[in-house]
Amino acid sequence: MVTVGELPTFAGQSLQAYRLVNSKFPPIALFEDVADADEFDVLFEIQALTNPRLRNEVGQLEWIARGEIPFGIVGCSYATAPFTHVNPAGSRFSDGSFGVLYLADSMEAALAEVRHHQSVYWSNVPGLNYERFVFRGLSCAFVDTGMKDATALPISDAVYAPDDYSHSRLLGRAVRDASCPGLRYHSVRMQGSFCWALMTPRPVASIVQSAHYEMVWNGQITSVSQIREA
Repeated sequence: MVTVGELPTFAGQSLQAYRLVNSKFPPIALFEDVADADEFDVLFEIQALTNPRLRNEVGQLEWIARGEIPFGIVGCSYATAPFTHVNPAGSRFSDGSFGVLYLADSMEAALAEVRHHQSVYWSNVPGLNYERFVFRGLSCAFVDTGMKDATALPISDAVYAPDDYSHSRLLGRAVRDASCPGLRYHSVRMQGSFCWALMTPRPVASIVQSAHYEMVWNGQITSVSQIREA
């Protein structure tokens, strides 16, 4: 397997990328209401006294250092949530022990990625004959300084195996252990597109809502459509 040091490193460019989140998960207001870590800690403790659900909303704060949270940016909660609400089942570049912020170079690529993963998940739910899912489209501005470029690897590399994440998770762990802020890679679900796996939210300059999208499940995802502008 290729080592992190063998991958090209980006010098630093401002980029725009896209992401989808289930609309049932609203922004976490506490991240948006403060400008720095000190303000956050004080406000969190105050609000936690009267809001017992706050700790569930904010997630596992111990999984991310305060210095990694980009307080003061638009959409701070969107940038931070993947690192405090970690899927224990893991993902392409994580074994479930740490969070990753996944982005795509177009909304079409983001939709293709999410459609695949939703199909896999819901096909394993017994008795689900029909359901409608609504996602919030997000536009993310970030800088790729210090990130590695896994698009130097061919799409035939084991890192890009469609359903076997064993090699990609080893690479993701190595990237994180090297304190590298992220990784660009080929989209597996939309040929010719790129995605990013950010190991920290620090490179994010802003995340804003763009539109809503609906996915309809009827034994499989039968349609994907934009349903309303933000």
